[in-house]
Amino acid sequence: MKQVVQNYRSGELALLDVPVPRCKPGGVLVRSAYSLISTGTELMKVSEAGMSMLGKARSRPDQVAKVVQSVAANGVPATYRKVMGKLDSYTPLGYSLCGVVEQVGAGIDGLAAGDLVACAGNEHALHAELNWVPKNLCARVPDGLAPRHAAFGTVGSIALQGVRRGESQLGDVALVIGLGLIGQLVVQLLAASGVRVVGADPDPVRCALAARLGAAACGDPGSPAVEHAVAELSGGHGADQVYLAAGGGSNQPVELAARLSRDRGRVVDIGKCRLDLPWNAYYEKELDVRFSRAYGPGRYDPEYELEGRDYPIGYVRWTERRNLVCFLDLLARGSVDVEPLIDRVAAFDDAVETYRSLADGASKAVAVLFRYPGPAPEERAEAAPAAVAVPAADVRPRPVRAAPTPVRVAFVGAGSYAASMLLPHLARRDGVALSTVVTTTALSAANAQQKFGFAEATTDLDAVLGDQTIDAVFIVTRHSSHAALTRQALLAGKAVFVEKPLALTEEELAGVLAAVEESGNDRLQVGFNRRFAPLLREAKERFGARSGPASLRYLVNAGRLEPGSWYLRQDTEGSRFAGEGGHFIDTASWLLGADPVSVHAVATPGDGDLQVMLRYPDGSTAVLSYLTTGARGFPKETLDLVADGKVLTLDDFVRACVYGRKRWSSPRLPRGRDKGQNAELAAFVRAVRTGGPMPVPLASLAATTAATLAVPASLAGGAPVALAAAR
Repeated sequence: MKQVVQNYRSGELALLDVPVPRCKPGGVLVRSAYSLISTGTELMKVSEAGMSMLGKARSRPDQVAKVVQSVAANGVPATYRKVMGKLDSYTPLGYSLCGVVEQVGAGIDGLAAGDLVACAGNEHALHAELNWVPKNLCARVPDGLAPRHAAFGTVGSIALQGVRRGESQLGDVALVIGLGLIGQLVVQLLAASGVRVVGADPDPVRCALAARLGAAACGDPGSPAVEHAVAELSGGHGADQVYLAAGGGSNQPVELAARLSRDRGRVVDIGKCRLDLPWNAYYEKELDVRFSRAYGPGRYDPEYELEGRDYPIGYVRWTERRNLVCFLDLLARGSVDVEPLIDRVAAFDDAVETYRSLADGASKAVAVLFRYPGPAPEERAEAAPAAVAVPAADVRPRPVRAAPTPVRVAFVGAGSYAASMLLPHLARRDGVALSTVVTTTALSAANAQQKFGFAEATTDLDAVLGDQTIDAVFIVTRHSSHAALTRQALLAGKAVFVEKPLALTEEELAGVLAAVEESGNDRLQVGFNRRFAPLLREAKERFGARSGPASLRYLVNAGRLEPGSWYLRQDTEGSRFAGEGGHFIDTASWLLGADPVSVHAVATPGDGDLQVMLRYPDGSTAVLSYLTTGARGFPKETLDLVADGKVLTLDDFVRACVYGRKRWSSPRLPRGRDKGQNAELAAFVRAVRTGGPMPVPLASLAATTAATLAVPASLAGGAPVALAAAR
């Protein structure tokens, strides 16, 4: 299928061939009929992509700060690969459309194949021929409403949520600054509510349009006409609400809002304009400044949007889906008219040229629609199309064997870590063929195919597991999916490389080991890469053999997570230590040459900082300090190993020392940290190609995972947890 995309690094726009998205549980697969170009939000994104790298940095100082932090933690090369990987990728455009349901995923009631629906979301309602949309981001279109009008559902919900934030009442006076697409809809919604509206915009054509659609008066924000109109309608008191629907870098809208608001009026920011509030003006009137967040409550909440958990209506009357349903109803009853806002309907095949004409100013439009190929929904046959039947993949295991050269590899997942730490090494490795990449979204698969040279891109996991030509499967997805996907791939007879963690619960770990036993396939590697780091391997060799017990101290200055990080979703993705702690336990066990026999963990209140003590069969101990309250500028990982009158120290994979009869110090690495990913991949590919043993024994992978999972058990019980039974 085709999708409109943009390369954020170069600014290039393209109509790209991408895989058809899979119809997942909890949503529906929708074939687009019309999608709406937001001439404000989308053109701002297009404009940013066309900037120089310096311009991009100036426009997103928050992202620059993250890059600086990443350089401190991971070094310049790794950070450069990560940043360039994100910039030099195609990103989607679009967030408001109308289409026809083609397939219905499991767990969906009230929608059927053939239904006409309006869809929302900048990850789901894209300018693409087919989209998978979660149930809380789509709504059935009322009978009689034209599909081209229903395509306005998302932007209408944004305008409606803004009006709700203003808490307007019958007879109020409102000022709407900015009469683009959102501003025009706000004017109509307010007028339909019995509010007298004044519009302000420097474009006389847009002012005339707003006046035709219900505004009592309109004018240039710099002219006295707007001020006179507000004063006349309000009896000289000023506007009850001011709605900021403007964009750009001028502070004029904020200053105008203060001047024309009444005492204790409300100022609602719906757009993205400059907000340097003049303190005196806002203080003297005690103005109430409010923000309106997109489509309404539920936006940016993954439990609501992706998992379909609705908010009880008694507590949250207007969620984003209820706003969408309400706006569609207003359209169907004629309370809002979007037809005058449509400047033109462009063929989807002309999408790139349409964007270019809008971006260069050749076309000054309020709203532009894409019309997709095929018959319009109103012309479709009455019979609903049958859901596409997908045959189950043949996942019968095949005997473990040496792979022919090249080793054919498939990737399940192609996110930031895969794109920056794994795929660059594999793409340039002789004897490896990147066969297929499978992701949940079509564009991410297409991006990986384009950047790394995969032969195929798809969203169909079963087809990959059933492909007998694929030798190895890399699983680089969210933590909660690792165990189930690993089990599937092992049962399909594949060699498996899964990023840590292998499992989030003891039941998941048992399921993976049961799959090994059931299939006879133990070709498994977990991404514990630090034991492969060249600097650490050399330090261990310099330290040499030991005769007595050792003491190891491993300090991990993990730092705090950004709000909204998926690592914080402990109910679905496990704790942060469950996701990352296996790295450090595996490193300690490798240095000590054994698997732990017990785990004892203690934590500060809230489990922010963890102290984990591991005991080993010969009496050795390892203490892992996993801390989130340290300074950002301090190294992330420091390690000391003490035994037999010798000390090994590691300073964040930049420098290592060994103290003994002779002192050895490595040179400080001038180009950044090598944490062993390249060497680990080389060892895994070699094992697959030759049929030799996996780089890390299965028993060790299981023991490390069991030790990681024992940490919460020890915290809960306040005592050490023995691991013999778990293994």
